Amino acid sequence: MIKADELKAGKKIVAIASSTGGPKALQKLIPLLPSNLNAPVMIVQHMPAGFTEALAGRLNMLSPIAVKEAAEGDVLLPGQVYLARGGRHMKAVKSGARHLIRYSDEPPREGVRPCANYMYESLGACSFEEVVCAVLTGMGADGTAGIKNLKLKKKITVFAQSEATCAVYGMPRSVVLAGLSGRGISLEQIAQEIVKNVGVV
Repeated sequence: MIKADELKAGKKIVAIASSTGGPKALQKLIPLLPSNLNAPVMIVQHMPAGFTEALAGRLNMLSPIAVKEAAEGDVLLPGQVYLARGGRHMKAVKSGARHLIRYSDEPPREGVRPCANYMYESLGACSFEEVVCAVLTGMGADGTAGIKNLKLKKKITVFAQSEATCAVYGMPRSVVLAGLSGRGISLEQIAQEIVKNVGVV
């Protein structure tokens, strides 16, 4: 039997993409999210296998919100951050009333694995009513095609990191030029917008 509060939770999800300069940006952004954030947070940071566990541990230590390297079959819960394992694509899948993390060893996309487009596209088939997307520092354009695809199926809100605060203004620039987000904003503002959009419990 699903409790009323479980039904109320799970209406929204936060999905973050980052690459070059991302670990530093995430160490600034994630500690600004409260432990009672009323949404799960998925992160794709371009990294090879073996490095993401340490990054998740560091973020967990720095942040009030719980952070972990996502494991196959993890249930997406509010107030929890799931960092994609390096070297594997991560997606969300609907399973009954819940959403789970699934991994794939499909070839790299956009030259990377994990690929943010893969994560964003998977959310189109989930029952979240709204997806809050944040695209942070990074080379290339990963995230843009996935968010474009997601926009056809879901209500989305997209925030891009500002050029002045990026190590590499590639991925955020791409979503801004595609008209998917407004102008870039600081990591502090992105954190405020995430909280404002998904709320706390």
